[in-house]
Amino acid sequence: MTAPIPRDIPDLPAVPGPPVLLPAPVPATAVVAPARRPTAAVFRLLIAVTAAGGVALELLLGSPARMLSYFSVQATALLAVITFLSATRAWRARRPLPPAVTGAALLYVVIGALVYHLLLAHTTPPFSMTGATTAPERWHAQWTALQVLHVLVPAAAVLDWLLLTPAARLRLRQAAAWLLYPLAYLASALLSPSDPSRHLYPFLDVTAHGYRGTLANALLLGLGIYALAVLLVALDHTRPSPTRHRL
Repeated sequence: MTAPIPRDIPDLPAVPGPPVLLPAPVPATAVVAPARRPTAAVFRLLIAVTAAGGVALELLLGSPARMLSYFSVQATALLAVITFLSATRAWRARRPLPPAVTGAALLYVVIGALVYHLLLAHTTPPFSMTGATTAPERWHAQWTALQVLHVLVPAAAVLDWLLLTPAARLRLRQAAAWLLYPLAYLASALLSPSDPSRHLYPFLDVTAHGYRGTLANALLLGLGIYALAVLLVALDHTRPSPTRHRL
């Protein structure tokens, strides 16, 4: 038997003031279904195709083992995979890739571009990824490959981040994790055999600078990479977010 319902129910005390809404621990993306973004999908597919084409051209121009040893080639290949996956998710209205993954791919191609333009483009003898002793001629295959890897693809990746990616998604703690791959690359370059053909970057040439000078260059480069990662996170939290989220 159930207890009888009392005839007189006491009045509950009034709530003083409007109720306070606590911040929800669940992000909006977990409850709001993502929409198709055809413009973002097409643009990212173009980036992926261009990046893959630049990597393929470099592999055709030189030894595949040598070409794949360059940081900018590895970073461009990674960006091609990441942007292709992002394009398919935007087209199929699926949730985007984690910002830590896309931010890392963006950081690495920007690093490759800055290192090329600031440290390699005006060296003597001229820098060549194929090992040639003369500078590549304009509009020829090697010059085109260099421009695709160090100008076109990084610029397109930055535009995708600025115009098609929501802001304030990156976190400062991710900057330290992004350093793992560049540091591993620097370590492998320093521990490589003393064969001159293995020293792909002149500032990491142990034969020319000795271990002390090369370690100093690697340290400065590592600090610069970390500063760039922190700057990327700071800009992500200060830049305006794209207004048309359904692009």
